[in-house]
Amino acid sequence: MLRTRFTEEFGIEHPIVQGGMMWVGRAELVAAVANAGGLGFITALTQPTPEDLRKEIARARELTDKPFGVNVTILPSINPPPYEEYVRAIIESGVKIVETAGSNPEPFLPYYKEAGIKVLHKCTSVRHALKAQKIGVDGVSIDGFECAGHPGEDDVPGLILIPAAAKALDIPIVASGGIADARGLVAALALGADGVNMGTRFLCTQESAVHQKVKEQIVAHTERDTQLIFRTMRNTARVADNEISRKVVEIEAAGGTFEDVRDLVAGARGRRVFEEGDLDAGIWSAGQVQGLIDDIPTCDELISRMVTEAESLINARLSSFVA
Repeated sequence: MLRTRFTEEFGIEHPIVQGGMMWVGRAELVAAVANAGGLGFITALTQPTPEDLRKEIARARELTDKPFGVNVTILPSINPPPYEEYVRAIIESGVKIVETAGSNPEPFLPYYKEAGIKVLHKCTSVRHALKAQKIGVDGVSIDGFECAGHPGEDDVPGLILIPAAAKALDIPIVASGGIADARGLVAALALGADGVNMGTRFLCTQESAVHQKVKEQIVAHTERDTQLIFRTMRNTARVADNEISRKVVEIEAAGGTFEDVRDLVAGARGRRVFEEGDLDAGIWSAGQVQGLIDDIPTCDELISRMVTEAESLINARLSSFVA
């Protein structure tokens, strides 16, 4: 058993988190992670309406009696979704853990606090993590440059970012980016983290509701099979290498703007990848950790294996180095 500040304060068995992922964080996956002793997050905006989110939370409750959370990512948008209504749905559904990402969660913190909800905020830098701590979040997920999705613009990898955050913060830290197995878990704990967050690894599990071809492609990919798009727009995103992501990089290199790639990066196209298995239909998030993934286990198999092997690494291999 691995006990950390994170497991104690957030009330979970193992220090392993499945963060919110658009089109992926659904009841089946979240419940499977929870039943295995980890912490899973339903992705609020995958659900088209707040009422659909209420139903998805209820579905998860039918599948598990263990703690799980909901992710709310707030991003700039011409036509923003009704965030307040999604937050109300979370609170009224009795969810007790929320993962926030994107913009500053401060406007919603009083509502979460009043409802007794713990908040884990995703950050890509120490300065942002310090701001999150100051406004009152209960923990931070610190994302290194290796991660899928948006790694920020500082390009600091986890080996530096995790201990830098641990040195500066007083609240629990969850390490994210580049973690897929027990070695990553033990390394993160050694660097000062209180747990780990995995996205790409949980994307490639049996309970993940994405097409089998996507999972097989992750297994086939190496650590070199990602592309960094939107670099020239200061909104960097790490996605899987495919025809579309290479085309976006090519257009950017030629001086193209967002308008020149808008159709290529449309969310509807990325959703087709996950639902239809057309790997070149659009862009889809995947981290460099693909190079460490070589199977498609159940969530229970994955988490049990990670914890068992982590305990062995700590008790046997690492202790053997002490004279």
